[in-house]
Amino acid sequence: MELDPLPTWWQPGAMALLLVDLQQGTCGDAQPRPRPAFDGQFRTHTLPAAQGALAAARRSGLEVIHTVMANLTADGRDRSLDYKRCGMGFPPGSRAAQVIPELAPWADELVLAKSSSSPFSSTTLDYLLRNIGIRTLVVMGLLTDQCIDHTVKDAADRGYQVVCLTDACQAETPERHRAALDCFRGYAALLSVDAFTALLKRAG
Repeated sequence: MELDPLPTWWQPGAMALLLVDLQQGTCGDAQPRPRPAFDGQFRTHTLPAAQGALAAARRSGLEVIHTVMANLTADGRDRSLDYKRCGMGFPPGSRAAQVIPELAPWADELVLAKSSSSPFSSTTLDYLLRNIGIRTLVVMGLLTDQCIDHTVKDAADRGYQVVCLTDACQAETPERHRAALDCFRGYAALLSVDAFTALLKRAG
């Protein structure tokens, strides 16, 4: 029995895994306010899925890039208007701006500080992806209806094939998570981490 062909977005040697805002200030020990329900969901479901995706991507030699919310200035005056209005952003070099240890970057993985919802707006992500030769961007992280939504749509608008790992993303509530996926499903392939890792194994 022949296997189904690999999806059209599958481009060996030209794929990157992008981890969005998986940092101490959003899902670690430096959060500005307690969120028991959110943290419980993250620790029980989202984090294990993200760890599985990251491990599989590294085994398969995908480029891995981390983005974290971090201001360039101490007072955050460089932040986007949206971030200023909602009080988002963390001081440069702060613990809150560090990737959580469970997903800590390896020595040669890129870490980009962003001060807007989409890393395409406030970092050199697009420039770097094109220099590296990336054509498919696999996205996971926080929050599904905010930074993930912006990242997916901006990547698609710039001509990248986009994959969203749905169970390695999370919003403030399950309802908001599902609504966001429905909103941007036309911009990206929506895959579970298990389905993605199965494709990696099959192609590897």
